[in-house]
Amino acid sequence: MTNHPSPSSVHPKYILQTYNLEPKKSLGQNFLFDENVLARIVAAADLRAEDEVLEIGPGLGALTRLLAQKADRVVAVELDGRFLPILKTELAAYDNVTLIHGDILAQDPAQLFARPYKVAANVPYYITGAILRHLLSVAHKPLLMVMTVQKEVAERVTAVPPNMSLLAVSTQFYGRVQRIAAIKAGAFWPRPDVDSAVIRLDLYEERPLPLNEEAAFFRLVRTGFSQKRKQLKNNLRQLGLRKEEVTAVLEAAGVDGRRRAQTLTLDDWLAIYREIA
Repeated sequence: MTNHPSPSSVHPKYILQTYNLEPKKSLGQNFLFDENVLARIVAAADLRAEDEVLEIGPGLGALTRLLAQKADRVVAVELDGRFLPILKTELAAYDNVTLIHGDILAQDPAQLFARPYKVAANVPYYITGAILRHLLSVAHKPLLMVMTVQKEVAERVTAVPPNMSLLAVSTQFYGRVQRIAAIKAGAFWPRPDVDSAVIRLDLYEERPLPLNEEAAFFRLVRTGFSQKRKQLKNNLRQLGLRKEEVTAVLEAAGVDGRRRAQTLTLDDWLAIYREIA
């Protein structure tokens, strides 16, 4: 860990003007510059001096700098090569930051970290779901993830019955998710059209199912959610099961087949999966 005084924050608009750059809408670039929110993200990650952190989309380095002051090592993966010269300048004082120019979805955390790690990120909203799927499906999962997401996404991942979604089941399968803070649109530049939230996902030490069974479990859940207005017993016929087989599975799992997918708990889905398996 390297201790340095934090320079007074400069508005992202002026940093980009210095380098003759404009944010790319196609990459969902909205820079979080509110120091209170940045501090809350760092605090939510519970960083210790020995921690290693993966940051996704460091942008202009505002969050990276704060992470580097707390953690032993920060690996920051940035897709937009235009920002690398800025990041190298902004983070020159920190020898514990590793910059990687690339797509996070193409990175294997096992190649970046030899030991447990945490994730802290202000991610582009169009790719939030893909990032969650990627980091939760790899063998070398993080200990916890703290991310800024669209307010609506935060509501979906923290949902409970009768408002469960496929995203809620897919996230809560791996850990306990909570909403940490609300973020107004004005905390970003350019200002997005929607408000945001900070979420924290604490991953379970033990998986609910073995790694090699996860794909089959999520195939079941996707089938259950495929037509939300339909009763569960009708949707599950798409798995190639006969009507009486579906009835027997649901009865054995203790789930009423007339229910709809959004009313089921994670434990309900696991019980159905175990009966089918």
